[in-house]
Amino acid sequence: MAEGKRSVFVEAGDADVREETPRGGLIAGRRRGARRAIRAWLLVLFALVTLMIAVGGLTRLTDSGLSITEWKPVTGAIPPLSEADWLSEFEKYKNTPEYQLQNRGMTLDQFKSIYWWEWGHRLLGRLIGLVWALGFLWFWLRGQIPPGWTGRLFGIGLLGGLQGAIGWWMVSSGLTGRMVDVASYRLATHLGIAFLILGLIAWFSFRLAREEEELLQARRKGDVRLARATGWFIALAAFQVLLGALVAGIDAGRGYIDWPLMNGEFLPSESFDYEPFWSNFFENPALVQFNHRMVGYLVFAAAIWLYFKARRSPYAAVRRAFALLKGVVILQVILGISTVMTAAQPTVALVHQLGAVAVIVLALRARFLALYPTGDALGRDSA
Repeated sequence: MAEGKRSVFVEAGDADVREETPRGGLIAGRRRGARRAIRAWLLVLFALVTLMIAVGGLTRLTDSGLSITEWKPVTGAIPPLSEADWLSEFEKYKNTPEYQLQNRGMTLDQFKSIYWWEWGHRLLGRLIGLVWALGFLWFWLRGQIPPGWTGRLFGIGLLGGLQGAIGWWMVSSGLTGRMVDVASYRLATHLGIAFLILGLIAWFSFRLAREEEELLQARRKGDVRLARATGWFIALAAFQVLLGALVAGIDAGRGYIDWPLMNGEFLPSESFDYEPFWSNFFENPALVQFNHRMVGYLVFAAAIWLYFKARRSPYAAVRRAFALLKGVVILQVILGISTVMTAAQPTVALVHQLGAVAVIVLALRARFLALYPTGDALGRDSA
């Protein structure tokens, strides 16, 4: 018999069977990148951005945001180092409307206390930028970024740079004219971008926790309708965050401290006293707080509705995610009422702001699990 040919009568056990390594699918065969390490880096950024939101809130509550009157992205990282430097910074602050109309007579020591808050806020922003840049360059230069992720990760850095510019745009609104605070709509824009960055980081972290082929398989079991409804909930909650920024921007949370009424009325009679009419929605404390309350009730009702809608899911992880979201929204409503009734006492107001972070992130997590459920349809899950 010629070499290389096999008799049809040779038994399988006697043949030289050549084993081949099974070939995975196209997705499994692609370069995976350092998903775990990149996710860890993103979680560090997530913690820093959350801290940034908290420090920003305290900066606003302590009226410290206008204490630094210049934007120096690089050299501004160095604080005043001598008495002459401090006096120079103080003189610049004395030219602002906030000092002339609200803080005239402030001592140098009092100025230092608000200066450090704003300096710390800006330094934290620089630190976030540095952590992003070092991490991105490390993974990019080493070729460890998974396919399709370079633009996403680079986009976070672009948004961070934009946020710095928006921060100065916000601060500059309070340095001229007769305003003793920053423009509320600019504050809302600044906070909105912070939540956008935080939400993107959270979503990317959810995706990187699982392999692409696993996500593709899970996507086939996803509940698109539940995910779409949760997306609308996230949009409503984000709108509520922006309304909260308007409340903080004009100190509207300190003018009406009863609940469920506002100074004994459902809708305060002075809600539309400002001219032009549209300015009431941004600058009238009565209407701004009223709107924040009403949308808060809508967020609460939507969270309850989503909870009952998600109870029909066959996946335990999905049901638990929406139950947790409902619980945190209820807690957030209680914190909101407490913030009003304590006239925005700093500690309560700060916890309320962090509660908004929890609501947005947990809503994103619930939507992610609705799209990419884990486990089987009998209630057992691996999450």
